[in-house]
Amino acid sequence: MKTNMEDIDKIIKDTLTQEEAKFYDALDEQNVLQMVLGLFKGKNKWIMFLMNVMTLVFFALFIYCIVQFFKTDIQKDYIKWGIGSVVFLLGVSMLKLFAWMQMDKNALLREMKRLELQISSLSGKISE
Repeated sequence: MKTNMEDIDKIIKDTLTQEEAKFYDALDEQNVLQMVLGLFKGKNKWIMFLMNVMTLVFFALFIYCIVQFFKTDIQKDYIKWGIGSVVFLLGVSMLKLFAWMQMDKNALLREMKRLELQISSLSGKISE
């Protein structure tokens, strides 16, 4: 299967101009680190900075609640600190889930751009 994909990529690159080929290469798959760094580019990078700050705040509050949970001897405080730790851990989880969904969205957009480029290059080759 890999050789077929490499053959298709080679055929597509042959039909593209140099500028289009560079753009096509830039749309190649990214590793996890590149996807994470890609979250901090574009119009909504301020939201990602804010989300990461809130994630750190929620995690610090989660640690504080856990420490207080193990320090107390009163049953009412066990419930209070336990619920607090669960709430802040859920907050961290939701913010991380949002970031992973954004990375998935960016990957889908990159693939759509690749498809658009492939369609335009193939339509240009057909019309010739």
